[in-house]
Amino acid sequence: MGKIQFTQNHSDLSTNQGFQFEFNCDRCGTGYRTRFKPSVTGTATNILETAGSIFGGILGRASEVGERFRSATWEKAHDQAFEEAMNELKPDFIQCPRCSAWVCRKSCWNTKRGLCKQCAPDLGVEMAAAQASHSVEEVWAHARMADEDKKLGEEYWKETIQAACPECEAPLSSNAKFCPECGYKLKQRTTCKECGAALQAGAKFCAECGCKSS
Repeated sequence: MGKIQFTQNHSDLSTNQGFQFEFNCDRCGTGYRTRFKPSVTGTATNILETAGSIFGGILGRASEVGERFRSATWEKAHDQAFEEAMNELKPDFIQCPRCSAWVCRKSCWNTKRGLCKQCAPDLGVEMAAAQASHSVEEVWAHARMADEDKKLGEEYWKETIQAACPECEAPLSSNAKFCPECGYKLKQRTTCKECGAALQAGAKFCAECGCKSS
């Protein structure tokens, strides 16, 4: 008799009354179960055991014969049923050549890559998951921001925010208009208030019209 190939991702639900097996995907756990197949051998054994318990004596010894009958013939029928179950459900599973896991074709097999989705995930699904994760991170980051930080992000993001006063080099804790240490005007004009010409950094007068910049 040939060897019976089997995998670890199965459950044997067989009883004395018949045979039934369940196979599961190594990745998602999806299961497929064979229909219950009655066992003629198990039924015959139960009849002998019942007769022995009622009548005793000679028929009592018949139950012992029945148990030995089950241990041989029933096991043979069990092996045959197990092999049939694997052949029945094997088309629903495929073994990944990279990780050797048995996965279901329906949900966990990447046909284009020839690998399971654990080894070769669907890129579209991964991109959608990454985008969703990034959105959640942004929500939590925004929720942790102070009101002043939110205002900076919404109203002043185009401005050049200074970390220290260019005059006295005192650190600035907020987006202030004047330095709290020396009173230096931090919000300098970038265009002339008279002619609209661009002002050079630090210029006290407009190079175009001579108007005082501050």
